[in-house]
Amino acid sequence: MSSSSGLVSVDYEVFGEVQGVFFRKHTEDQGNKLKLVGWVKNTPRDTVVGQVQGPRETVQIMKNWLRTVGSPMSRIDKVTFTNETQISSLEFSSFTTRY
Repeated sequence: MSSSSGLVSVDYEVFGEVQGVFFRKHTEDQGNKLKLVGWVKNTPRDTVVGQVQGPRETVQIMKNWLRTVGSPMSRIDKVTFTNETQISSLEFSSFTTRY
């Protein structure tokens, strides 16, 4: 992918009932389905954090998914997106869960 494809990177944090409800697995599956790269992990604050990278339009689809869908048993109260920047190349090879 070249920088002309409008690659972006964005960090996220999801608040609500997002731990113990397969949120990370569904996030990893959705990221891979959309052919995005990045990661997801639980925090000690009972939130889920991560980073997603890919074409701007596809990252927007993932942001909407994180805001409104999540895993079937999750309850999403709020999502924050920070550090959204244009990047020249992807920094990861796939979408993974970190521990």
